[in-house]
Formats: sequence, structure tokens, C-alpha cells
Amino acid sequence: MRHEPVTAYELIASLGPLLAAEAAAETLGTGAEPADLEQAVWLRLLERLAAGGPPTDPPDWLRRAVRTEARRARRTARRETAPAGDPADPGRHDPEGLVLAAARRRALRDAVRRLPGRCPRLLEALLSPRDPTYREIAGELGISQGSLGPERSRCLGCLRRLLTREVAAR
Repeated sequence: MRHEPVTAYELIASLGPLLAAEAAAETLGTGAEPADLEQAVWLRLLERLAAGGPPTDPPDWLRRAVRTEARRARRTARRETAPAGDPADPGRHDPEGLVLAAARRRALRDAVRRLPGRCPRLLEALLSPRDPTYREIAGELGISQGSLGPERSRCLGCLRRLLTREVAAR
């Protein structure tokens, strides 16, 4: 049996409900509008269709595109709302701010490496810039997806206690 290629219209029509659900879930509690996220993803899909055809796994592509666009929207919102001169502002480009931000990242990563058990690997995966899903992290660590949440909470508690002791010691 031979499958006919899916038209762009059929692809878009079939992905509509999934995109609506993913966008709603990704923006839940953020104050962002799901429709804005949907529009950005539709634009990316249309650009992809024009450039080289449909993705090989459209649902997976769509989920990754939603996460990418949501991260982009959150970064933009942070830059637009951060008060000028705020040291937490990731858009700050003065040398002192860059050095302090790098030192904070180094201190956090050093503390994460000192955690017990699977915590270092789990938190490194959660801090990864490639933003893996829980499913990907669970597969990477060889544990069930359902145990990731409790394990993450336990590891964050350990990290909090470690950092509290270090800050108090200073």
C-alpha cells in the first residue's frame, strides 16, 4: 500500500489541535497569550515548508518548536521588563556584570557537582541549554519519567541546603 504525500493544508489542519494544546500548556501561568505562541509556531512551520518541505516527524517538530518559541518569548519578556542596572538582567553587557554573572554560574555548577548520587547528572540535564524534555532526561539517566519530579525536588533541596551552608559560612 502506497501513501500519498500530505499537503501543506492537511498537515496544518492535522497539527492545529496539538499546537493549541501545547501552546496553552506552555503559557499556563506565565501571562503570555497562547495565540501569540501559536502564531509564531505557524510562521516557523510555513517557513520550513517553503524552504525544504515538511518535517519528518511533524508532532515532535511541533512540540520542540513550541518550547523554543516559548523560551524566546520568555527571554524577550525578561529583557523588556527588567529594570535598568538590575544585576540579574541577562541583557546587561558591562564588564562587571558579565564577570559577576559568569561567577554566579560557575559557583552554581560547582555546587551541583558536589551533590550526592544522581543529583549532579539530573541538575546538569535540567540546566542544559538544549532544554531536554523529561522523557529525554529520564532516558539519559535510566530512570522512569514519573520519578523525575520527586528526584528533582530532592536534589534541589540538597542544593538549597548546600548553598545555604556556604552563604552562612561566608
